Amino acid sequence: MGPSEPKERFEEIYAAHYPAVATYIRRRTDSPDDIADVIAETFTTAWRRIHDVPEGSETRLWLYGVARRVLANHFRAQDRRTALAQRLREEFTIRAEPTPVRDSGAAYQAFRRLSDDDRELLALVAWEGLSGPEIAKVLGCSRGAVRLRLHRARKRLARELADARLDLTSYGPRAVALAERQS
Repeated sequence: MGPSEPKERFEEIYAAHYPAVATYIRRRTDSPDDIADVIAETFTTAWRRIHDVPEGSETRLWLYGVARRVLANHFRAQDRRTALAQRLREEFTIRAEPTPVRDSGAAYQAFRRLSDDDRELLALVAWEGLSGPEIAKVLGCSRGAVRLRLHRARKRLARELADARLDLTSYGPRAVALAERQS
């Protein structure tokens, strides 16, 4: 066989047997995405193993056998993904901390008025408990940039809180000190 012969043979096999293989697969699964994936994998296998594909009427049967195995693998993988997703949901439910009640008060509104970048930076400090160097890694910037951005975000938050005329004593001495320092 010459270099172009496997390609020509594959094209002949594909043209002659695509409708039958596609029908075979469609009868065994409902999802258009699954159908497309299984057809593609079946003919990819035929291309990779072009020298193993039998001649004549045996070709279609060989392709059905490949499609059958591809479908079985596909369904097993789908079952594994479903089981994993279920297990992760159960673990998350067991391990999840209670979701804090969303504060719709003035402090929350002041926080929400900040830019997305400021909120993310302050959340990484307050909610995730990250240090400056850790935040630098998350954001992909220098430690100095984090210090500067964090300083500015805190100032903007303090201004928002001051504009809301909040009594920060209920948030603890640290919040009062932060607001006084930033104003």
